[in-house]
Amino acid sequence: MIAITINGIRTEVERGTTILKAAAALNIKIPTLCNHELLEPYGACRLCLVEIVEGDKRTITTSCNYPVTRPLVVETNSAAAVKARRMVLELLLGRCNTSETINRLAAEHGLAESRFSLNYDDCILCGQCERVCREVVGAHAITFANRGVERVVMPPFDEADQCIGCGACVYVCPTGAIQIQEDGEQKIIDRWSRVLELKHCKSCGVEIAPAFQCDYLARQAGLEPDFFDLCRDCRVARR
Repeated sequence: MIAITINGIRTEVERGTTILKAAAALNIKIPTLCNHELLEPYGACRLCLVEIVEGDKRTITTSCNYPVTRPLVVETNSAAAVKARRMVLELLLGRCNTSETINRLAAEHGLAESRFSLNYDDCILCGQCERVCREVVGAHAITFANRGVERVVMPPFDEADQCIGCGACVYVCPTGAIQIQEDGEQKIIDRWSRVLELKHCKSCGVEIAPAFQCDYLARQAGLEPDFFDLCRDCRVARR
């Protein structure tokens, strides 16, 4: 166990625990957009900035991917940390000024508008959609493309034929930039221009999932090709 003091509160955590998790254990809230329990810390949004104090030396760092390996003194709301966080939020507000999440966080930090007028869209390039698709789902249907100001998240070669329509990217997107729609016959993910036909139970007619997703899961799990012809309840009833 290693000692860490956050905002004057001393505690001990296991070696390797991130500052963000140590703070959460003390009910100290540090804002973040790109941190998710399903994914390894990435530090993309830069919103979880804190200040580490070591004597006369003060360092601003992201807390989500900073492991505690030695005794630390951390301030989450020091003037320097708040100033740095406000700058990150102002940049995000300039890029994503229609995102309810970004506007809420900006307001919480006293920002009503941004001096930067980029107005791209609500994607902050945190990569959570790409990582959950690759690390958790294993579909590899999303990737980063281009560099610098041209950097975007998109299907490989702009072809969404690997997307299984699971909705994991929608679930982890922190700003709502990815949306999914259903009309009873199709599932549509607008951002990837992916349209998938829905499969229904051959017995009761209830919606199961996109047919492409059912085929993908059957192959991955080594199931019979007709395994998803029936919903769970109908399969149980026939046993």
